[in-house]
Amino acid sequence: MGKNRLEAFSDGVLAIVLTIMVLELKVPHGETINDLLALLPVFLSYILSFVYVGIYWNNHHHMLHATKKISGGVLWANLHLLFWLSLMPFATGWMGENHFAAIPTAFYGFVLLMAAISYTILQRCIIAIEGENAPLALAVGSDIKGKASIGLYILGMLLACYWQSIAQLCYVVVALMWLVPDRRIEKVIHVEG
Repeated sequence: MGKNRLEAFSDGVLAIVLTIMVLELKVPHGETINDLLALLPVFLSYILSFVYVGIYWNNHHHMLHATKKISGGVLWANLHLLFWLSLMPFATGWMGENHFAAIPTAFYGFVLLMAAISYTILQRCIIAIEGENAPLALAVGSDIKGKASIGLYILGMLLACYWQSIAQLCYVVVALMWLVPDRRIEKVIHVEG
């Protein structure tokens, strides 16, 4: 089974997610800098979510570049990932509109956690059909960075109930960890090529 339709569909869904997020940014009802500053929490949550969607798009691209074949299970695992990413506009808007309050911040972390878990499931499904010696399997290895991300999301969710700023810091740290495209995959592809 080819992967072109999977890539095109995923790109389309992620483009829609980004579009919905930017449409949630409302123009201030005033002309002063204070009117603009009132929207700062919404804008900051948008920036963080934009970075996250970009990270998923970039790493999804690299992962599929290292993939030769897909299966029905891979298609469903990809839909699972897209489901959680499609909730980003809602989670982003709720958190930003409520100025990073406890429950919206924890829910945002939950969406990030589920996206990370679904990405890991997608990776595992691809590795299952391509084998443990396939480029993706070699690149992922023990996936310490992926496991650390999941741990930080859980920590952020727990901390959101008491210290929202520390929870946000957990989410930012994970984004910074993944901001650079997954070089593990790039290295394996260049060695194979």
